[in-house]
Amino acid sequence: MAKILLEGLEFFAYHGYHKEERKTGNRYNVDVIVEANVMNAAVHDKLKETIDYAKLYQTVKAEMEQPAKLLEHIAHRIIQQVLNQFPQVDAVEVQVSKFNPPLGGVCRRACVTLREERS
Repeated sequence: MAKILLEGLEFFAYHGYHKEERKTGNRYNVDVIVEANVMNAAVHDKLKETIDYAKLYQTVKAEMEQPAKLLEHIAHRIIQQVLNQFPQVDAVEVQVSKFNPPLGGVCRRACVTLREERS
């Protein structure tokens, strides 16, 4: 079993609980860890036997383009899409961070991490 991590994916998106947040947008960071058996790729050096990073990035990007109110909802949607699009993935962990959330004080970022294993 291997872990593949796409770390520090940055997006400008229109998420947020408050209407103003969804109107003005904000910067977001996404980290994705997928667990899969990639031993065939390790032995044969073939992309089709592992997780294509570019396709994984596009999956995350597509979900980040769809507005949502909660970071939890965004992370859940990303996990579901990864499990649907990559049948070789056994588990997915996603952390979604919002930079400078509107809390009325200093906060560099708010983060939510969700993990799900294929059943």
